Amino acid sequence: MLKLDHSFRFEGQDVAWGRVGEGAPMVMLHGTPFSSQVWRRIAPLVASRRTVYFFDLLGYGQSAKADGQDVSLGVQNKLFASLLKEWGVEEPDVLCHDFGGSTALRTHYLDKVQYRSLLLVDPVAVAPWGSPLVQHVRKHEAAFAGAPDYIHESILRAYLQGAAFQTLRTEALDLYMQFWLGPIGKPAFYRQIAQMDQKFTDEIERLYSPMNFPVRILWGRDDQWIPIAQGQKLAEKLTDGTMTAVPQAGHLVQEDAPEMIVAALFETLQ
Repeated sequence: MLKLDHSFRFEGQDVAWGRVGEGAPMVMLHGTPFSSQVWRRIAPLVASRRTVYFFDLLGYGQSAKADGQDVSLGVQNKLFASLLKEWGVEEPDVLCHDFGGSTALRTHYLDKVQYRSLLLVDPVAVAPWGSPLVQHVRKHEAAFAGAPDYIHESILRAYLQGAAFQTLRTEALDLYMQFWLGPIGKPAFYRQIAQMDQKFTDEIERLYSPMNFPVRILWGRDDQWIPIAQGQKLAEKLTDGTMTAVPQAGHLVQEDAPEMIVAALFETLQ
């Protein structure tokens, strides 16, 4: 596991973060319903070339979870911009996945943060998005949060497995599930789903255009959460249509094909 042995106070809430390596700064941003542990097999390999920063989004992983908390995409870019200032980091290389991609894009377009490079892995970035489960939870958050633990665990396990093309190893499932269990984790899981709202990507989608730094997009060819056609749509706006399709990989490329992410990173960092 990656060690998140630092804490940053953001709007009265603790945000867990960690750092490994030496060199120019790189930041890795995870998505939903995961944590920075998605980078556990990738960050150590990059640490020989970069100082790698990683953190758990507000309401995720080891960061604060509480009733009435705002954990929407509308707050995560503010958190990311604040963390960069806390770290004294300017123009980092950025690797991001899913909502981490949304957050990196919002931070660039809305908070005017520049990057040295940007590698997007199956980001939530273009409309439409939001699974049937998301729609149900948004309407019935309290009912889901109040379900018996065994039902919750079954939903969670199936949901996580649906992100991958390969069968997730027990170690990976347990690692991702642990943060969403118990009296704090269970309601937090449904809280973050209930606050998913396409308006936060609609707000920036109209701004998409080629950037003044290298941008690369990877997409799991068998992504069942966000079809690869969405990736091509994003690529047309950001990279003149260039996108790398990852074979035998679903939405969670970090588990299905981490070597493809590492290879793309090293190519970008050259």
